[in-house]
Amino acid sequence: MWPAADLRRLRTCAGPHHAPEGIGHSAPVSALVQLKRHVTQLKSCAACPAMIGPVVTGLPVLSPVLLIGQAPGVKEGPAGKPFAWTAGKTMFGWFAQLGLTEDAFRERVYMAAVCRCFPGKAAKGGGDRVPDAGEIERCSRHLARELELLRPRLVIPVGKLAIAQLVPDAAQLVDVVGQRRRVERHGAAFDVIALPHPSGASTWHRMEPGKTLLARALAELGRHEAWRSLLAPAPTAARAAEVSS
Repeated sequence: MWPAADLRRLRTCAGPHHAPEGIGHSAPVSALVQLKRHVTQLKSCAACPAMIGPVVTGLPVLSPVLLIGQAPGVKEGPAGKPFAWTAGKTMFGWFAQLGLTEDAFRERVYMAAVCRCFPGKAAKGGGDRVPDAGEIERCSRHLARELELLRPRLVIPVGKLAIAQLVPDAAQLVDVVGQRRRVERHGAAFDVIALPHPSGASTWHRMEPGKTLLARALAELGRHEAWRSLLAPAPTAARAAEVSS
């Protein structure tokens, strides 16, 4: 079963929320309800005119683990989910080695990103455009809110852009992949275990030292108590009520 602390979060409040007009008092709203509202609002974001919609986001699931990608590619928008193409197949293959199928991961881990819309293709080189500083800043408010609501115990940034948001002192992947770091952001303290981007265009994770460092990072993930909590059967509604009572 999932740890009691995780089950209780299904019933706990992430902060005060004022009731609609006419009720006459303030009523707390569960973290799950607030997260669902956040995702609904997120999907209507149009703050970056150069970005190409739709907004791509994972399921609104309360989880002790948060994954942060870089930005969706051209395939993710039509698919309606992050990591929906070849990079995702590689990444979910890594997680399958640790006991979670793609479907189980998507159901049990909140999937975020530095930017939530497709940046478009780069002017040169044929790859995707790297979001500019303004786009990253405007989108960062979404991640800040997610950290406040989820208060994860483990965050997995995938790729250099995602890693830079949490570990800005890591100049290269070799400085952070394969390690566990403690980070505080937006009132939440959590462990960070970074992964290289699984893009087929990158050879870093298939050659040394990347291959060995990736293996170390996956081993760190597999040992982490928050990851291990994901491997237990999902709690039933009856069991969640029993634990929270």
